[in-house]
Amino acid sequence: MSVIEVEPGQVELVVQGAGASACSVRLSGWSREDEYAASFAVEAINEGVRARLATATVTVWANMDGFFDSLARDFRGWEGERVWTSSHLEVTVAFGSGGHVYLDWTLRSGFFPGNWRCTVTTVIEADE
Repeated sequence: MSVIEVEPGQVELVVQGAGASACSVRLSGWSREDEYAASFAVEAINEGVRARLATATVTVWANMDGFFDSLARDFRGWEGERVWTSSHLEVTVAFGSGGHVYLDWTLRSGFFPGNWRCTVTTVIEADE
């Protein structure tokens, strides 16, 4: 996992498993809409597939920071899956053998028939 400063005050978060061909997810272009919401772009890449959401919006009520903070606190492991969902992005996380964490990133253009949906899985070390 990497945080990259692309210009002063603007960062990207890249989650990528080990190996040159591992899939990756990039969250970039962060902006505050108001005191309750933030927007960012999400891009998922895996074996010739590239899915991109130009705008994913997260409100304070979605508690994205609390979700990821809880994963960091429990880096020694947990049972079952944990899920965080917003309107166009869902992250399902499971702790696996050998201290690996499996993050399924699901991007979706909408909720109606004909809308696209893409899920990629990044595998990282529990202490990342």
